Amino acid sequence: MRAVIQRVSQAQVTIANTEVAAIKTGLLILLGIEASDEASDIEWLANKIANLRIFDDENGVMNNSLLATNGDVIVVSQFTLHASTKKGNRPSYIKAARPEIAIPLYESFVKEMERVINKPIQTGEFGADMKVGLVNDGPVTILIDTKNKD
Repeated sequence: MRAVIQRVSQAQVTIANTEVAAIKTGLLILLGIEASDEASDIEWLANKIANLRIFDDENGVMNNSLLATNGDVIVVSQFTLHASTKKGNRPSYIKAARPEIAIPLYESFVKEMERVINKPIQTGEFGADMKVGLVNDGPVTILIDTKNKD
Protein backbone atom coordinates (compact mmCIF):
# COMPACT_ATOMS: atom_id res chain seq x y z
CA MET A 1 0.00 0.00 0.00
CA ARG A 2 1.09 3.48 -0.73
CA ALA A 3 -0.24 6.46 1.14
CA VAL A 4 0.30 10.12 0.47
CA ILE A 5 -0.38 11.89 3.75
CA GLN A 6 -1.07 15.62 3.60
CA ARG A 7 -1.43 17.75 6.71
CA VAL A 8 -4.35 20.06 5.99
CA SER A 9 -6.11 23.01 7.52
CA GLN A 10 -9.10 22.03 5.39
CA ALA A 11 -9.99 19.45 2.76
CA GLN A 12 -13.06 18.32 0.90
CA VAL A 13 -14.14 15.72 -1.66
CA THR A 14 -16.82 16.45 -4.24
CA ILE A 15 -18.53 13.92 -6.51
CA ALA A 16 -20.90 15.11 -9.26
CA ASN A 17 -21.00 18.61 -7.74
CA THR A 18 -21.98 17.23 -4.31
CA GLU A 19 -19.65 17.54 -1.35
CA VAL A 20 -19.32 14.06 0.19
CA ALA A 21 -16.57 14.75 2.74
CA ALA A 22 -15.11 17.82 4.44
CA ILE A 23 -12.72 18.39 7.34
CA LYS A 24 -10.82 21.20 8.98
CA THR A 25 -7.49 20.42 10.70
CA GLY A 26 -6.22 16.91 10.10
CA LEU A 27 -4.99 14.60 7.37
CA LEU A 28 -5.99 13.92 3.80
CA ILE A 29 -4.80 10.40 2.98
CA LEU A 30 -4.58 9.28 -0.63
CA LEU A 31 -4.41 5.46 -0.55
CA GLY A 32 -3.18 3.27 -3.39
CA ILE A 33 -3.53 -0.49 -3.13
CA GLU A 34 -1.23 -2.82 -5.04
CA ALA A 35 -2.19 -6.32 -6.15
CA SER A 36 0.39 -7.82 -3.76
CA ASP A 37 -0.85 -5.93 -0.68
CA GLU A 38 -2.19 -7.92 2.24
CA ALA A 39 -4.39 -7.38 5.26
CA SER A 40 -1.25 -7.33 7.43
CA ASP A 41 -0.25 -4.02 5.82
CA ILE A 42 -3.41 -2.31 7.08
CA GLU A 43 -2.68 -2.33 10.82
CA TRP A 44 0.93 -1.25 10.33
CA LEU A 45 -0.01 1.64 8.02
CA ALA A 46 -2.92 2.91 10.13
CA ASN A 47 -0.75 2.96 13.26
CA LYS A 48 2.16 4.61 11.45
CA ILE A 49 -0.07 7.39 10.10
CA ALA A 50 -1.92 8.00 13.38
CA ASN A 51 1.36 8.31 15.27
CA LEU A 52 3.36 10.41 12.79
CA ARG A 53 4.58 13.49 14.65
CA ILE A 54 3.77 16.04 11.96
CA PHE A 55 1.61 18.54 13.85
CA ASP A 56 3.10 21.55 15.60
CA ASP A 57 3.44 21.70 19.37
CA GLU A 58 3.22 24.91 21.41
CA ASN A 59 6.73 25.85 20.20
CA GLY A 60 5.92 25.44 16.52
CA VAL A 61 7.91 22.19 16.27
CA MET A 62 6.42 19.13 14.57
CA ASN A 63 6.13 17.01 17.71
CA ASN A 64 2.44 16.07 17.86
CA SER A 65 0.60 13.23 16.15
CA LEU A 66 -2.91 13.00 14.77
CA LEU A 67 -3.82 11.16 17.97
CA ALA A 68 -2.42 13.97 20.14
CA THR A 69 -4.24 16.69 18.21
CA ASN A 70 -7.52 14.81 17.73
CA GLY A 71 -7.42 15.82 14.05
CA ASP A 72 -9.87 14.65 11.43
CA VAL A 73 -9.20 12.38 8.46
CA ILE A 74 -10.39 11.91 4.90
CA VAL A 75 -9.26 8.78 3.04
CA VAL A 76 -9.45 8.78 -0.75
CA SER A 77 -8.69 5.75 -2.92
CA GLN A 78 -6.09 6.52 -5.58
CA PHE A 79 -4.91 3.72 -7.85
CA THR A 80 -2.67 6.13 -9.76
CA LEU A 81 -0.18 6.04 -6.87
CA HIS A 82 0.99 2.74 -8.41
CA ALA A 83 1.65 4.22 -11.85
CA SER A 84 4.73 2.95 -13.62
CA THR A 85 6.39 5.44 -15.94
CA LYS A 86 9.34 3.28 -17.02
CA LYS A 87 8.34 2.98 -20.67
CA GLY A 88 6.95 5.74 -22.82
CA ASN A 89 4.80 8.60 -21.65
CA ARG A 90 1.57 6.79 -20.84
CA PRO A 91 1.63 5.49 -17.26
CA SER A 92 0.90 1.81 -16.69
CA TYR A 93 -1.30 0.83 -13.75
CA ILE A 94 -0.59 -2.90 -13.94
CA LYS A 95 0.55 -3.02 -10.28
CA ALA A 96 -2.64 -1.42 -8.97
CA ALA A 97 -5.02 -3.95 -7.44
CA ARG A 98 -8.21 -4.83 -9.28
CA PRO A 99 -11.41 -3.71 -7.51
CA GLU A 100 -12.21 -7.19 -6.15
CA ILE A 101 -8.94 -7.05 -4.17
CA ALA A 102 -8.68 -3.30 -3.60
CA ILE A 103 -12.17 -2.53 -2.31
CA PRO A 104 -12.10 -4.92 0.69
CA LEU A 105 -8.58 -3.73 1.62
CA TYR A 106 -9.60 -0.08 1.26
CA GLU A 107 -12.68 -0.61 3.43
CA SER A 108 -10.62 -2.50 6.02
CA PHE A 109 -8.08 0.33 6.11
CA VAL A 110 -10.85 2.88 6.75
CA LYS A 111 -12.23 0.76 9.62
CA GLU A 112 -8.75 0.29 11.10
CA MET A 113 -8.03 4.05 10.95
CA GLU A 114 -11.31 4.68 12.75
CA ARG A 115 -10.38 2.12 15.40
CA VAL A 116 -6.87 3.55 15.89
CA ILE A 117 -7.94 7.19 16.18
CA ASN A 118 -11.18 6.27 17.97
CA LYS A 119 -13.43 8.47 15.84
CA PRO A 120 -15.24 8.26 12.51
CA ILE A 121 -13.36 9.31 9.42
CA GLN A 122 -14.66 10.53 6.09
CA THR A 123 -14.01 9.05 2.67
CA GLY A 124 -14.38 9.61 -0.99
CA GLU A 125 -16.08 6.92 -3.06
CA PHE A 126 -13.99 4.07 -4.42
CA GLY A 127 -13.75 4.29 -8.21
CA ALA A 128 -15.68 7.55 -8.50
CA ASP A 129 -14.54 10.63 -10.40
CA MET A 130 -13.71 12.81 -7.40
CA LYS A 131 -12.64 16.41 -7.07
CA VAL A 132 -10.35 16.78 -4.07
CA GLY A 133 -9.66 20.21 -2.65
CA LEU A 134 -7.28 20.99 0.18
CA VAL A 135 -5.19 23.59 1.90
CA ASN A 136 -1.93 21.79 2.58
CA ASP A 137 -0.73 23.13 5.92
CA GLY A 138 3.01 23.70 5.90
CA PRO A 139 3.09 22.29 3.28
CA VAL A 140 3.55 18.86 4.84
CA THR A 141 3.29 15.90 2.49
CA ILE A 142 4.66 12.45 3.31
CA LEU A 143 4.76 9.29 1.22
CA ILE A 144 4.63 5.93 2.99
CA ASP A 145 4.91 2.58 1.22
CA THR A 146 4.29 -0.61 3.20
CA LYS A 147 6.89 -2.34 1.01
CA ASN A 148 9.50 -0.15 2.77
CA LYS A 149 8.73 -0.75 6.46
CA ASP A 150 12.36 -0.56 7.54
